[in-house]
Amino acid sequence: MTNLFDLFKSIIDDINSLEVNMVSSMFRLILSMVLGMIVGAERKRKGQVAGIRTFALISMGACLAMLLSIYVPQVYLGLKNGDPGRIAAQVITGIGFIGGGAMIHMKGSVRGLTTAAGIWMTAIIGMAVGIGMYLCSIGATLLIMVTLVSFEQYEKRRKLGQESKVVSLTVEGILTDIEAYREVLDRFGVHLSTFYVEYDYDRNETELNFVVLAHVYTNLMPLLAEISKVSPTKKLTLSSQLDI
Repeated sequence: MTNLFDLFKSIIDDINSLEVNMVSSMFRLILSMVLGMIVGAERKRKGQVAGIRTFALISMGACLAMLLSIYVPQVYLGLKNGDPGRIAAQVITGIGFIGGGAMIHMKGSVRGLTTAAGIWMTAIIGMAVGIGMYLCSIGATLLIMVTLVSFEQYEKRRKLGQESKVVSLTVEGILTDIEAYREVLDRFGVHLSTFYVEYDYDRNETELNFVVLAHVYTNLMPLLAEISKVSPTKKLTLSSQLDI
């Protein structure tokens, strides 16, 4: 029993040691992997391309970079003309390239900002684990989950946030007045930012593109049903970008 207690104490001492050793290195890598997986699982739940594996690798990579930053001066005490801290510092800069790749740029909108911020934050958590700030890293991961999950539910309940949408429709005849469409949009609490009109005199059709601003979590299907009733409608689409 005593030998088992001594072994356990020795492992704990190695984990909490200020010097980099095999036990502490593996523990920190595993912990950073788990924390990265937790954040990645939430992003995957939201349908993002960057998921469990991506976030786990980012967190472990940042942790390993931090371990190297500690290990270099620990082993090479006579190192000259070198700054070991640069290894960790470049993680913050380099992770921006991955975050940029997680964002999808479309006409009039940008998606993936939250995922990109999560990638950057996960890398910092990995660095914190690598330097031995275990409780701080776990606490930061919990705060990320609160931000991503709880705040999302709060935004839904309060209907916070707006996004730009484009309602495109093709109707019969040459329309010269859109007041009827304005009334429908106002009735559903949707703001009309601007609109574009294209007349096809050969087919006797009018193509309308309404750029509207609506709450992120608003169900726009009833709105589309009402819009289709204003004039004889041949085509009706809803999108988040405008191609004209």
